[in-house]
Amino acid sequence: MQSPFSPLDAFTSRSTDSRFGYERYIIKRKLMQAFGATLYLYGPNEQLVLWGQKKAFKLKEDLRLFTDDTQAQEVLRIGARNILDFSAAYDVFDSQTNQKIGAFKRKGLKSAFVQDTWLILDMQDREVGQVQEDSAFLGLLRRWVDYVSLLLPQKYAATLNGLPVAHYIRHKNFFSSRMDIDFSPDTNAQFDRRLGLAMAMLLEAVETKGS
Repeated sequence: MQSPFSPLDAFTSRSTDSRFGYERYIIKRKLMQAFGATLYLYGPNEQLVLWGQKKAFKLKEDLRLFTDDTQAQEVLRIGARNILDFSAAYDVFDSQTNQKIGAFKRKGLKSAFVQDTWLILDMQDREVGQVQEDSAFLGLLRRWVDYVSLLLPQKYAATLNGLPVAHYIRHKNFFSSRMDIDFSPDTNAQFDRRLGLAMAMLLEAVETKGS
């Protein structure tokens, strides 16, 4: 008899790449770019781990993440399934193996107007967790009151099967955005770091629409 599926066993394919072995990362992004956005993901010693560029005016999101800005080695690929989908689903692939790692699905209306919420899906599109902004009240303030987002960092919590696995905190000023990523709650290493980092880069890329 087959044992029941557990969300904590959702990510069975792990990367042995050392760049995905840290507990803490930082994403930096300039806010004054005329078109699109350039994202820099750093490890704990300020070493560049991933580089990505969101291109403007694309109807269908397709974010490619490379080892650096030469774009010689693609590491991860994040692609929207549909064009201009308000509740978009994004698949995440390991570019070296072309293997799907998992996916994210955004709760459209709620995320846009109240509290940003994403579902975490495994390789078979089974819902295994979520990433959610800290509170609906603060979410409303950040969206509808000028400059509140500069004073109140935007915080997200990622959970698998109700257990905390990561925290994301975005700090903004008039010129730049920085996101701190902390995987220390994931004491059993259940959350594939590639997927967790793809989520962070996607949050920054999608957020550029409102920057």
